Amino acid sequence: DTTKSRAGRRQIGLPDELCALLRTHKTRQDAERLRAGQLWTASEAWIFATETGEAINPSTDRGHWKALLVAAGVRDGRLHDARHTAATVLLFLGVSERMIMGVMGWSNVAMIHRYAHMIDPIRKDIADRLGDLLWGA
Repeated sequence: DTTKSRAGRRQIGLPDELCALLRTHKTRQDAERLRAGQLWTASEAWIFATETGEAINPSTDRGHWKALLVAAGVRDGRLHDARHTAATVLLFLGVSERMIMGVMGWSNVAMIHRYAHMIDPIRKDIADRLGDLLWGA
């Protein structure tokens, strides 16, 4: 749909495994389109849609998200919280601030400070690297 800023419209790289899952999803969605026939109402090419091609209702999406969290055995959270997780994972991987901004669609570095959190594994990595620098591997 629309984005809040130009930075929101961007290309990103996806892991090969995710691309394969999306191709499988598209194949299933194409089958749904055929089954729906004239009932298929999509005016947009939604990646995730109802069985008749309509946009998913946000409350339905929220319900699926909550069920996924329960099934995964992780703490409850909002779907928006996944953006914090994504930014923190990128920080953990050592991705530069500029690249994090590009992936997340941010035009202001302050967003990194808001979303990417200093977590214990990052602190440990910094301590280990500092130890290696000072005392050798």
